[in-house]
Amino acid sequence: CADGAIICPGSYKGHLQGVATDATKGEAASIFWSFTVALVKTDLKGQIVKQIEVPTHHGDLTWHDGKVYVAVNLGKFNEEAGKADSWVYVYDENELALLSKYPVQEAVHGAGGIEFHNGHFFVVGGLPAGYEENYVYEYDADFKFITRHVLKSGYTKMGIQTAAFINGFWWFGCYGDPRVLLKADENLQFLDKFDVDWSIGIAQLS
Repeated sequence: CADGAIICPGSYKGHLQGVATDATKGEAASIFWSFTVALVKTDLKGQIVKQIEVPTHHGDLTWHDGKVYVAVNLGKFNEEAGKADSWVYVYDENELALLSKYPVQEAVHGAGGIEFHNGHFFVVGGLPAGYEENYVYEYDADFKFITRHVLKSGYTKMGIQTAAFINGFWWFGCYGDPRVLLKADENLQFLDKFDVDWSIGIAQLS
């Protein structure tokens, strides 16, 4: 941001899996950070407002209408179908109290990221070696499965970690080797791949 980096203080057993802000209601006031086994809420100066411990593996997250939605996999990542256990956990934005859980078992390689756009939720995640495309799983507002989108991105190691819809485009951060950023249009048609590392979170401030 204009004033420099925003630092999330503290030390956590996991690593940063994703970030989200409440910017869709206007100028952002809060940042939410997912550290695999911890959720943290800070203000825009990096002051901790609330933090909680959570089950591993909490991944990327999104904010919508006063709630924080986190992609969670309680099983294995990057394996063929049958070894993942994919969920979305929903938290209150103020106290980070757990409100509900929704199964998203269609994300068969492990749910790792989530974004809300145009009334629907979109879940991304792991990918076994050998695949030449990524997958985006679309759900309605009640997490009823709608469809699986195929992203013609080529193989990215461990799939997609972070997802965001900003300024009319989809952005997907990948660990990979090298770590890459994928760009798609609103209909999830693949557009481009960039050799930059946005794998630990993509979020909007305004």
